[in-house]
Amino acid sequence: MTFPAAGSSPIRVRFAPSPTGMFHVGSARSTLFNWAVAKQSGGTFVLRVEDTDAARNRPEWTDGILSAMASLGVHEGDPTFEGPYFQSQNVAIHQEAAGRLFEAGRAYYCDCTRDDVVARTGSQHAGYDGHCRDRGLAYEAGRALRFRTPDEGETSVVDVVRGNPVFPNAAIEDFVVARGDGSPVFLLANVVDDMDERITHVVRGEEHLPNTPKQQMLWEALGAEPPVWAHLPVLVNERRQKLSKRRDKVALEDFFAEGILPAAMVNYLMLLGWAPGNDEEILPFDELVSRFRLDEVNSAPAFFDIKKLTAFNGEYVRALPVADFAAACAPWLVAPYAPWTPEAFDQAVFDAVAPLAQTRVALLSEITKNVDFLFLDEPARDEASWAKAMKEPAAALLADARAALAALEPWAAEPLKDAVTAVGEAHGLKLGKAQAPVRVAVTGRTVGLPLFETLEILGRERTLARVDRALARLAAEADAS
Repeated sequence: MTFPAAGSSPIRVRFAPSPTGMFHVGSARSTLFNWAVAKQSGGTFVLRVEDTDAARNRPEWTDGILSAMASLGVHEGDPTFEGPYFQSQNVAIHQEAAGRLFEAGRAYYCDCTRDDVVARTGSQHAGYDGHCRDRGLAYEAGRALRFRTPDEGETSVVDVVRGNPVFPNAAIEDFVVARGDGSPVFLLANVVDDMDERITHVVRGEEHLPNTPKQQMLWEALGAEPPVWAHLPVLVNERRQKLSKRRDKVALEDFFAEGILPAAMVNYLMLLGWAPGNDEEILPFDELVSRFRLDEVNSAPAFFDIKKLTAFNGEYVRALPVADFAAACAPWLVAPYAPWTPEAFDQAVFDAVAPLAQTRVALLSEITKNVDFLFLDEPARDEASWAKAMKEPAAALLADARAALAALEPWAAEPLKDAVTAVGEAHGLKLGKAQAPVRVAVTGRTVGLPLFETLEILGRERTLARVDRALARLAAEADAS
């Protein structure tokens, strides 16, 4: 999509969430696409909080929206950012617009109930039948204001993503724009706010597409040129079902709590429905913005693949400077995530093992189980790993390894590896098989960080003590059998 040339009307996009819950990944994707349009065009990104549903709104959720957006790099203080505005502060101009529609004959008052419509049409599913169109009713409490939809013709919506979908006007009922208490409904409030904030491009999820012909009629009836529309593809799960907060993990905060890095999430979300080309995927946000084209967004549903997101995150984790990686792991090294006591944690030990751990974790939350053996008196024993690794000749091999390690000088990764390799060869085992009992005895698991480098960090005394305890257990199991 080619944006207006310099000197023409600047592009103004908006993101308009309702503060009624956690920040959905679909909302995050919409935020980023709008931010990209604003950034690359030298335009403005407007945040409008649609807070008119007082029964469902909570102030902390508005704070959550701002915090989640800031984690994506979209924040107050950036020259591209404007707001937040609050829809509840615009009720007066919504009501004024409703009055203009009525005075111009584009809307009329209606006192029909749903039961009245059902009685006249004989159907529970029929839309409004236009009964009050020509009754000339004035406003009274309880009478809704309905927009007078044209009887004939069609409404064509110019949509950057979806072409020009056409909606027959005859299929659109005379819809309500203000309730019986005079309060405007979402359709009208949304349009009036967009007009008031001079929005030029509405980039939003495809679930809003059915509302678009009605909103376009309102724009035109209020004497304004409709914005450029762009309806983004729905996000679906592995079953190709629309993501649902009742069924799927969709809250941005939950992914961050699991250890997804914001930069990885931003990169991944930008590729849901759009691709930069050349099979490139891992790109900094500035590069993604420079390449982004709204008219290249695909209208087909976009698969929110958690496995791919995790793989993306692993790439970002491994690209961090080690010091930044260690700092990013900090939340998972204390309660409630860490199973060790605060006194048992040794920052110097963690800093030493961090370069090894960085190559193994895809989620920052995985750091805890990768390093717990360093800070626990006894490793968290995985019994399946024990059963797999401690088969014959594990006891004899461990005993020989214990003797070799006790006499080893210096206590360093390469000599440790050579010693275990020699013990394994004496038992007719390759290193992979020979090191398994040692790993389980010391770390509690068959899979983990590079063994010999971690043994160097753990130290001779603690390593030998754990091998001794493993040998004692193997002896007890042999006696019991």
